[in-house]
Amino acid sequence: MKIKCLIIDDEPLAINVIKSYIEQIEDLELINTFSNSIEGLNFLKNNTIDVIFLDINMPVLDGINFIKSLENPPLLIITSAYDQFAIETYELDVLDYLVKPIEFPRLMKAVNKINKRLNNTTKTPQENSKENPFIFVKIDKKKMKKIFLNEILVIESLKDYLKISTTSGKFIIHSTLSDFTSLLPERDFIRIHRSYTIAIDKIDAVEGNSIEIEGLRYVIGRSYIDEVKQKILNSSI
Repeated sequence: MKIKCLIIDDEPLAINVIKSYIEQIEDLELINTFSNSIEGLNFLKNNTIDVIFLDINMPVLDGINFIKSLENPPLLIITSAYDQFAIETYELDVLDYLVKPIEFPRLMKAVNKINKRLNNTTKTPQENSKENPFIFVKIDKKKMKKIFLNEILVIESLKDYLKISTTSGKFIIHSTLSDFTSLLPERDFIRIHRSYTIAIDKIDAVEGNSIEIEGLRYVIGRSYIDEVKQKILNSSI
């Protein structure tokens, strides 16, 4: 089932940018757009939405007071040209805060947060245990690739890009290793070097300061080695 989205923003250009991004992500469905928050409130009275992309500075009713007026708010992603409202909105349980101009990789990071939150809140633990979690990554200008987390072997930093090695292939994406690692569950993945994050369950052997995965060795960085070995031991039966 697709994630139902709403855009509320008084800038037509901003609406068009976010709309174009949503159209590229197959998990998202844009239900409607509004140029003021009053119209958005009226729409929400009779319609169910999963997530709202919401501007702060709007006439009549600004984004912050709009949020405060909601009894059972959906997930909220702030899209603002100003960053000074970030602390105040996070206190209102906003999921993410995107500063304009918004680039596609940054919006994708927010989308992955949406997927993670919905998976955690809309399903029982038993259902979650059967879930096959995934993440969407942009592999070229027009194509989004779904990658199942249980297929990831190694994520390698290539300066401004990453190489994601999986059981079904290898993919190059534009991201930093820190940003991508932050999206992965800590219990399943660990950073072992400034250039590598690995899937713990894919480790075949540990020898000295290196890890072996599918016949390839990866060096554990000196500053990571104690934490890595401790986490590997803790993950063992």
